[in-house]
Amino acid sequence: MCGLAGEIRFDGRAVDPGAIARMNERQSARGPDGQGLLVFDRLGVGHRRLKIMDLSDAAQQPMVDPMLGLGVVFNGAIYNHHELREDLVARGYKFHSSGDTEVLIKAYHAWGPGFVRRLQGMFAFAIWERDSGKVLLGRDRLGIKPLYLAPVPGGLRFASTLPALLASGDLDSGIDAIGLHHYLSLHAIVPPPHTLLRGVRKLAPGTLLHVEPDGQQREERYWSLSFDRDDTDEQRSFEDWQELLLDSLRTAVKRRLVADVPVGALLSGGVDSSLIVGLMAEQGVRDLRTYNVGFEDVGGEIGNEFQYADIVASHFGTAHERLFVPEAELLDRLPAAIEAMSEPMVSHDCIGFYLLSEAVARHSKVVQSGQGADEVFGGYHWYPKLAGSQRVVDDYATAFLDRDQTEMRGVLQDPWLGEDHTRAFISERLHAPGARDPVDQALRLDTTVMLVDDPVKRVDNMTMAFGLEARVPFLDHELVELAARIPARHKLADGGKGVLKAVARRIVPREVIDRPKGYFPVPALKHLQGRVLEMVKDALHSRAARERGLFREGYVKTLLAAPGEHITPLRGSKLWQLGLLELWLQTHLR
Repeated sequence: MCGLAGEIRFDGRAVDPGAIARMNERQSARGPDGQGLLVFDRLGVGHRRLKIMDLSDAAQQPMVDPMLGLGVVFNGAIYNHHELREDLVARGYKFHSSGDTEVLIKAYHAWGPGFVRRLQGMFAFAIWERDSGKVLLGRDRLGIKPLYLAPVPGGLRFASTLPALLASGDLDSGIDAIGLHHYLSLHAIVPPPHTLLRGVRKLAPGTLLHVEPDGQQREERYWSLSFDRDDTDEQRSFEDWQELLLDSLRTAVKRRLVADVPVGALLSGGVDSSLIVGLMAEQGVRDLRTYNVGFEDVGGEIGNEFQYADIVASHFGTAHERLFVPEAELLDRLPAAIEAMSEPMVSHDCIGFYLLSEAVARHSKVVQSGQGADEVFGGYHWYPKLAGSQRVVDDYATAFLDRDQTEMRGVLQDPWLGEDHTRAFISERLHAPGARDPVDQALRLDTTVMLVDDPVKRVDNMTMAFGLEARVPFLDHELVELAARIPARHKLADGGKGVLKAVARRIVPREVIDRPKGYFPVPALKHLQGRVLEMVKDALHSRAARERGLFREGYVKTLLAAPGEHITPLRGSKLWQLGLLELWLQTHLR
């Protein structure tokens, strides 16, 4: 897990080493254990290293193999690098390090760009060929690792974070109208290739970008998720699916134990993280460290699940640490959490995750985390509503979208109004080949889009702010492919995630499973009150906001007059969404 950056020139001009250095420095928290810069005439790359696999200097990056004429910068973790190494050694390749980075170079040489299909893990990389001048950029199947792109006159820049690209200088930092529409409609999610800024794009998950020396670029989608299933899948019993799922889960967790440092776990006390902890214990992990965060109670809602996390920790004998976050501390650190966001994320638990990551990083460098189970196994409240739907786009939009196009006309000032980009996007994705059942269509959309640019991005941004690597077993691509084959009825059973809960009952105490789903309110963000409300007011009334001219004054006044009354279908504050956007822009465009 690290940070990478680079620039490719197509116009004959030399790369600016200063731009590479600034990008590298801006994402230094992602890799506190080492750094490197390498600049040729037309290519410059930078890297920040977090030492997880091969702790020696032999695995430093940028890594170059002069015999093969290849080089790489890489962010992520390849869990099957030992197996790939054995195959490559049998083919005659010689290695000088024991980590996963060098495996990428040899694998690319042996199998070409298609090598990426052999990888088990999370990754973003840039590989260059010395002799041909070609560069290959790639991102893992489920977008666990980010890769941002900035087309510039005569060249292309790339980095692990959007703020790193901004630090390189001379980018178009104007607002992207389509990205803005998605942000305001799709619960702050901006799907690739867009971001909120015109000058920055992001590579889609499961995609390679082939870059030629003359600047020609070609995207190649090397993986997609299909929900097509055969008669055997349809007829397989609930019990048989449990066996297949448990085997796949065990494999996913075991893969994510590959490291040269101890691997801990984030333990919320819910089904998903508890199951991961149980499977890690089952693998024989010794001195397993687990971590849990909780907030103050509010309005009759419990702000933590300490009691359930304690049950799991006690059952499996983990070294468990609670982090209780008083509201005052949470608010004090909110600006730092916004600083850590590559893109604005409205989820209440961002700040909690930020503070938890800070505490965890004092003891662990790698943790497993439970993100993804709700999207992959049907845990959200809108999936049952879609069962048998004849109007899947309408029903999905009603359940998920923060604003429809009618409301959008009252939100945005005229220059920013356009077509209903978000509804067109979800319609295209829901009706794409490979999923016929409306529940499957929604699960695919959520797994490949919503999950990537909300929970997964949140985990990456907040953990990497402190040089902490988070691994997500529920996003093992083979596990996700298996889950897609399971008929929707088995996922919707038992109030959602039925087949996963059935498996979990074999591993973890039942009282952790058979209870209402937890939700952690952060009162000042859910209801917007006190200091956060003042921050939002100041941001939206600032000179910078007026000059940007995004929102209609009347709409802002309406939200400010009654912040608690304007809530999205996913229980978010509409005012916080606007305020966070402006706070993020003022933080990163200063």
